[in-house]
Amino acid sequence: MFDPADPAFIENPYPFFADLRERGEVHRHDGLGIAVAVSHAACSAVLRHRGLGRIWTDAQPAERFAAFNLLHRNSLLENEPPAHTRLRRLIAGAFGRGHVQRLRPMVATLADRMVDDLAAAIAADGSADLLEHLAQPLPVAVIAELLGVPATDGPRMVELSNAIVKMYEYGLPEEGRDAAERASAEFVAYVRSVAQARASAPGDDIISDLLRSELTPDELVATAVLLLMAGHEATVNVLGNGVTALLTHRDQWERLLASPSLLDSCVEELIRFDAPLQLFERTATEDVTIAGFTVPQGQKIGALLGAAARDPKVFDAPDRLDIGRTPNAHLGFGLGIHYCVGAPLARVEIAAAVSALAAKLPGLQLAEPPRRRPEFVIRGLQELRVTV
Repeated sequence: MFDPADPAFIENPYPFFADLRERGEVHRHDGLGIAVAVSHAACSAVLRHRGLGRIWTDAQPAERFAAFNLLHRNSLLENEPPAHTRLRRLIAGAFGRGHVQRLRPMVATLADRMVDDLAAAIAADGSADLLEHLAQPLPVAVIAELLGVPATDGPRMVELSNAIVKMYEYGLPEEGRDAAERASAEFVAYVRSVAQARASAPGDDIISDLLRSELTPDELVATAVLLLMAGHEATVNVLGNGVTALLTHRDQWERLLASPSLLDSCVEELIRFDAPLQLFERTATEDVTIAGFTVPQGQKIGALLGAAARDPKVFDAPDRLDIGRTPNAHLGFGLGIHYCVGAPLARVEIAAAVSALAAKLPGLQLAEPPRRRPEFVIRGLQELRVTV
């Protein structure tokens, strides 16, 4: 069984997943304390089964994590029907008011400008961090526009998000848990202040739309924070992992340069090839059997999304990057009722960034091996230095 703290596993978990998949579709992982599904079929079943749910349990002691628990107790991601149905209807309705289409030209303009900045930094120093100049600031600027908050507040929101999502990893030290609660409290206060301002002066932003919905004040805060955390983390990590994949599979980068019409299928393949979210947990509300493995009521099972993405029963030559791959039934944005509501916007951001890189920096290459974040559940890079 894999060790989620093993540097070799963090660097490349996919051979470990392949070994598990050959021995069965679902396994008990004593270190994580849950069962894990490793095949595409089993992961799909975990995500769809109505006997498995996102059953939120407050971080303990509850009084110590009041803000963190508020954000998750009222989150779309941590609820099941009927609460989930109501929340998703209201949130999808706000998204459906044209925000993605409204933001599309701005995203393209931002991506072009940020790639120009990246090129200038490379010209000045010989190499530059693609995360710093493009992958991190792009989704932050887009989410700031979506929420209707100053772009200058973006970096601080990212710091708060980074502290909060550390709580999703296994074995987090106590100081990390305390940092997550402090970040949650600051984020709650920030969104409440923005909502109060929008209540008296509505704007063309999603918080104004959500204020007109039937969300409670706590649900509105939880939704705004979820949009920032999920939107930022997914886009940053798909871009970091994906550009690394393209530059280490040079034939596919050259293929994209020669055939820009492959951009959409390229985006899907980057999401599949090195999934930004590796594990999605669900809890059995009754005894549930997945691929012959019984999950007793009250126990958890995790869908290993990265393992599902390399299942040879679904993907031909799954360890090969193929930017023209179609169909591409990856589970990178989930499946079923918890399918990511922000997926269309994330795809717009990823496509704009990759398109701008291909158009403006066709000679892009790695300046040095990328530095990977030490976490397992949210898979991403710390630094991606590139040159031309």
